[in-house]
Amino acid sequence: MRYWRVERRQAEGQLDFGRTLELVAAIGHDDVNAMAGAILSTVATAAPIVQCTIFAYEFGNRPRTVAVADRRGGRFLQDIADSYARHYYALDGNQRVIAPAATPARNDTTIVLHQQASDEIDHPGYRATCYQRPNVSDRLSLLVQPAADIWLSVNFYRDSDQGKFAPGDIAAIETLAPLFSHAVKHHYRLNGQIAQGAAPMMLAALRRYCPQLSKRELDVLRGVLEGRTAAEIADATGLQPSSVITYQKRAYKRMGISSQRQLFALCVGAQAV
Repeated sequence: MRYWRVERRQAEGQLDFGRTLELVAAIGHDDVNAMAGAILSTVATAAPIVQCTIFAYEFGNRPRTVAVADRRGGRFLQDIADSYARHYYALDGNQRVIAPAATPARNDTTIVLHQQASDEIDHPGYRATCYQRPNVSDRLSLLVQPAADIWLSVNFYRDSDQGKFAPGDIAAIETLAPLFSHAVKHHYRLNGQIAQGAAPMMLAALRRYCPQLSKRELDVLRGVLEGRTAAEIADATGLQPSSVITYQKRAYKRMGISSQRQLFALCVGAQAV
């Protein structure tokens, strides 16, 4: 797998004006999947792509699915996206880019591309669920940062019969990357950004206070801060209730606390720093 920063390149050929209008019209559209559908239609003029997903990584938390589009229709891809967000996001190579401590703050115009093929996935469950089941051979992710501690990932998938992305396909997507970047950032600000509430902000403060917290520990702590039971947290994260308790205890030990009351107190104190 590899990732690289996109440099502005001179566009070659012509872009269908109708596709451009469709992309603009999808910004802020009531149909939650309209943006992914418009991007999929637009990119198809440049490279053979079968699926598109858009995820929001907010404050270092589990990704949230913003939109999906699949040429085969149905909610199959939505289910795959949900499984990725619950079980496998921490294994994704894009974490090298979007993890809070991975890189310094980037300029708002920065676009990063990350390529990850099926045969590069070591984890059998991740490979089977997100690549083999949907018959995907290769994925190209466009990563942009609309605000501090927030990343958006626009993912393009190749069918197994199509093989991996060819250099010409990647170059064509790079040419369209600034257009897609502006569209998804504006869409996120208008329609994709839900009210975050206090829990994600408190979680961000905890992460700054204790960088050693693992992603699973942070997932569990978010559920605790949202007032969920162990069973509810388990359902949301794909863990067993017993594992939720284990991660909660580990997180408390790392932070030197022993109760939920101390957790909230620590959040308030960390936010004030």
